[in-house]
Amino acid sequence: MVLIYVDDMVITGNDADAIHNLKKLLHQQFHIKDLGILKYFLGLEVARSKTGIVISQRKYTLEIIDDVGYSGAQPSKFPMEMNLKLTNHEGDILHDAARYRRLVGRLIYLTITRPDITYSVNILSQFMHAPRKTHWDAALRVIKYLKGSPSLGLLFPSNNSLTLKAYCDANWANCPMTRRSTTGYCVFLGSSLISWKAKKQKTVSRSSSEAEYRSMAAATCELTWLRFLFNDMQVSVGPAMLLCDNQAALHIAANPVYHERTKHIELDCHVVREKVQAGQIITKFVPSHLQLADIFTKALAVNIFKELTSKLNMLQLEGEC
Repeated sequence: MVLIYVDDMVITGNDADAIHNLKKLLHQQFHIKDLGILKYFLGLEVARSKTGIVISQRKYTLEIIDDVGYSGAQPSKFPMEMNLKLTNHEGDILHDAARYRRLVGRLIYLTITRPDITYSVNILSQFMHAPRKTHWDAALRVIKYLKGSPSLGLLFPSNNSLTLKAYCDANWANCPMTRRSTTGYCVFLGSSLISWKAKKQKTVSRSSSEAEYRSMAAATCELTWLRFLFNDMQVSVGPAMLLCDNQAALHIAANPVYHERTKHIELDCHVVREKVQAGQIITKFVPSHLQLADIFTKALAVNIFKELTSKLNMLQLEGEC
């Protein structure tokens, strides 16, 4: 069964009937040309099989590697060194800042199908105004990582459940310049990764619990928006599961008694508690070693990085290095 949502109309049926009805509807309003089954669009490559669809950016990735001149470089196993702290005052200023901005801009577009480099690109994008040699070296490290896995992409299985589940995490005060924390979350529809983010928080958190609670608020807003989206498409997904590895943040969301201890947290963060009480979000504890959002908040060791990447349902197309 296929469901296609167009304005206020919903087209349903099996694969062939739904596509035929959609084409008929579009031909009545526009002059269009049928280009066949989608294979390539704006750098996105679509590969189909009985198991599902894989979306990658292999050609675009190889173009980035070639543009930097790293086609013959030794591949790296992970995109950023552990405990690397980039600042805006260490290292020589780059003479060609436009080259750095162009590279990071292309890497930002690459994160459409490469959540594994999202954290690294988030860090690099914070130095666009005045990049230095250390920032350029870190960006080249990402290129070396891409060299070893240019065809890695996201797998969307053909058999999947319509249940929303999100992992959220925070790296407390990890920015060496502002001491702000980094929020990271990823959202799954069944086993398919459909949304993810790594972003520095707007304010300084006074505790790790506060930082984690802010990440829960960001993930809750994303889940709320997705539930509204599916509701508009007349798809029932039920309550969304939100998994966090901080017990204190979970207690704050569930227990109003903690209000006296959380007055310094802005009111908009308490959207988590409202959604929990309304039954739209179900919070659950997840052990740190099973926290998938870790990959969006910090640079990890190679073995942990590879394990989390595989759990994000990313697939390396056959025939690649």
